[in-house]
Amino acid sequence: MRNLPIALFTLLALCFSVTLIAQKQVRLIGKVVDAATQAPLSYATISLFELKDSTLVAGNITDDTGLFSIEAAPGVYFAKIEFLSYQTKTIASLTISGDKNTGDMGIIALQAQATTLNEVVVQAEKSQMQMSLDKKVFNVGKDLGNAGGNAADVLDNVPSVQVDVEGNVSLRGSDNVRILIDGKPSGLIGLGSSNGLRQLPANLIDKVEVITNPSARYEAEGMSGIINIVLKKDVRTGVNGSFDLTTGYPDNHGAAINLNYRTAKLNLFSNYGLTWRNSPGDGSLYQEVYSNDTTFITTQVSDRERGGWSNNVRVGADYFINDKNTLTGAFTYRGGKQTNLSLLEYRDYLTNLGNPTAISLRTDDEKEDALNYEYALTYKRTFEKQGHELTADVRYQDNDDTENSDLAERFFMPDFTPSGTADLAQRSYNREREQLLAGQVDYVQPVGKDGKLEMGLRSTFRDIANDFLVEEYANDAWVVFPGLSNDFRYNENIHAAYLIFGNKKGKFSYQAGLRTEYSDVTTELLQTSEVNARDYLSIFPSMHITYDLPSQNAVQLSYSRRLRRPGFRELNPFSSFSDNRNFFTGNPDLDPEFTDIVEMGHIKYWEQGSLSSSVYYRYTSGKIDRIRTLNEDGVTFLTRPENLLSENAYGLEFVVSYNPFKWWTMNGSFNFYRSIVDGGNLGESFRSDTYAWFTRGTSRFTIFKNTDLQVRFDYRAPEQTTQGLRKAMYSIDLGASRDILKQKGTLTLSVRDLLNSRRMRSISEGDDFYANTDFQWRARQITLTLSYRLNQSKQRGNDKRRDEDGGGENMMY
Repeated sequence: MRNLPIALFTLLALCFSVTLIAQKQVRLIGKVVDAATQAPLSYATISLFELKDSTLVAGNITDDTGLFSIEAAPGVYFAKIEFLSYQTKTIASLTISGDKNTGDMGIIALQAQATTLNEVVVQAEKSQMQMSLDKKVFNVGKDLGNAGGNAADVLDNVPSVQVDVEGNVSLRGSDNVRILIDGKPSGLIGLGSSNGLRQLPANLIDKVEVITNPSARYEAEGMSGIINIVLKKDVRTGVNGSFDLTTGYPDNHGAAINLNYRTAKLNLFSNYGLTWRNSPGDGSLYQEVYSNDTTFITTQVSDRERGGWSNNVRVGADYFINDKNTLTGAFTYRGGKQTNLSLLEYRDYLTNLGNPTAISLRTDDEKEDALNYEYALTYKRTFEKQGHELTADVRYQDNDDTENSDLAERFFMPDFTPSGTADLAQRSYNREREQLLAGQVDYVQPVGKDGKLEMGLRSTFRDIANDFLVEEYANDAWVVFPGLSNDFRYNENIHAAYLIFGNKKGKFSYQAGLRTEYSDVTTELLQTSEVNARDYLSIFPSMHITYDLPSQNAVQLSYSRRLRRPGFRELNPFSSFSDNRNFFTGNPDLDPEFTDIVEMGHIKYWEQGSLSSSVYYRYTSGKIDRIRTLNEDGVTFLTRPENLLSENAYGLEFVVSYNPFKWWTMNGSFNFYRSIVDGGNLGESFRSDTYAWFTRGTSRFTIFKNTDLQVRFDYRAPEQTTQGLRKAMYSIDLGASRDILKQKGTLTLSVRDLLNSRRMRSISEGDDFYANTDFQWRARQITLTLSYRLNQSKQRGNDKRRDEDGGGENMMY
């Protein structure tokens, strides 16, 4: 911690100095609920305006339980409470006397919009970005660049989040991030998160929540934080939904359906998405190997086509037993058939490119079948006192993924005449089966006026079986390829308990938590009877301190300890055979890594936008990184994860949302960080010290009454890695939409990666090799999407006029 940037303390001192001129503030609290069901409405907007001139003086959004608090000086105001698809509620006169420090506005019930099949009402737009100190919420449906895409595309458009060309997700430059669906690990992601994200249509996603420094309430997994993907689920009464049709080039075709039916006692919800894609990709490699004063050069060119169909189904129901008890059941299914055809061309040289020695061509025709099932049951009990609740959740996942590959390789002389070496014919079979049972109980008890005690238990039981077989055709028979076939078993049991207490004293609010997790992980290679069993008890404290400043400012200092357990594929020693010169495997001896995170955040609201800024520091022990080494044969390479000693990372981040005019919306993010990695345990060359940054900006215009245009720019600066350099990457996305069918439908045209520049380029070096790679997973994508809304309104504009709902009530505090 001694390396904590001086900037963090400087920012804290500057922010706190503002309070010297602060006047007395009165805190208003309350809860926003659905008028029909009394269910809390999270992320509803509460705005406080001067009565005399309608100037915005304060505002906030409700939390997950519908609670809110705002502060203002004594005076006479009016207030507005707004939420998507609900009627705006106005409190026409609200007097704050200053005699008390706190005023309770009680429970504020909002009525759902009364829309019909023949009428669509234009109401206030839900902001594309909602920010608070502990969480950032991005309403992805308003982003034109997401139309017709998948979950990986959605995340790549979220500030602070990056998705590389292989589909790997990182947050603030760290690839160890926990991805959840509706707040829980989900079968929709499956065994491999990158592939699962590509198969989840963007049309099914409502919003994305980014939590960079989670409290003890959350699982300790995820070094850089948590990304929670929230699927669509409507809360309005009656039948409502949406339908989407997508077509695109290269082949990207699909349909998505979201339907809800709600009564006073029952809410039925369903999502279905069907996609068929064919994504071309290509890559190249230049490589030098140094041995016995001789340089051996290899160039490799690859062409890939990956595609197929997939579908996702989610059905469920909320049963409102009474106004205090709710039972929710849900079933999720994801299935698909994918093909992956790749062609690799190797050219070998001696000393220089003017002296070729051989050519070989290798093809891999892979077919993949995936089936994922999830069953979930949730019970929620609320009590008389506001915020007092009990939640219990149990879920079971059954995931099955099978890959079959037919591989062939032919050998030629430099002039492409046959070399005389016999052709190779190989095949591989890889089946992964995962079963997971998870149970969780959470309890929240209000304490006093502003305090809250939270506690919970969670247990997960996870079993994975991997059968991996490689065969080669020789002497008119298929024989097992030695050293690459095995059966791998992975067993993981995790038990956790947490306790959190929070309270508020004047302008200060604090939350302290402690989470304990016991991990019991066993791996076994059946053929060789190699067993690796380990168990460990870990403690994860967290602390969040917030100070409210005048003029819609607040600062927060937070600390948490996080964990990264090696994943199943990181421990599995057999994982890849498509490229027989570059092998990627796991490491059964890999240890978990632990990270301590300190973050200082500041947020500022004003009528036309918001600004969030933060400085952060991460110290990681036992950092896991993929290391590339040359095998003893001097020809093939092995890449596998290893534990390094440590990483020190410092960062500065800004996220801004601004509406200069009613027809123009802008948002953007900037992240600058330094990463110091110490891999001295593997050798002096495994150290790096890099400065890097990335930025993203989006600008959206309403040029006519029903037409929007959007442009996005993304840039990622070069970054040194443990073994080399990751080169810069940039891209531009365009989008345009127009409302049709009497505003019940929207037609959206998007171009992702306009310049076809999203390529992963990197250099890796060792004592005996040098490699320069260039790879593109997916080329420029053009997509056309038609959306149709059933009993739903298209939201546009942000009119904050006092008389928009023509009524209100009076309050005094």
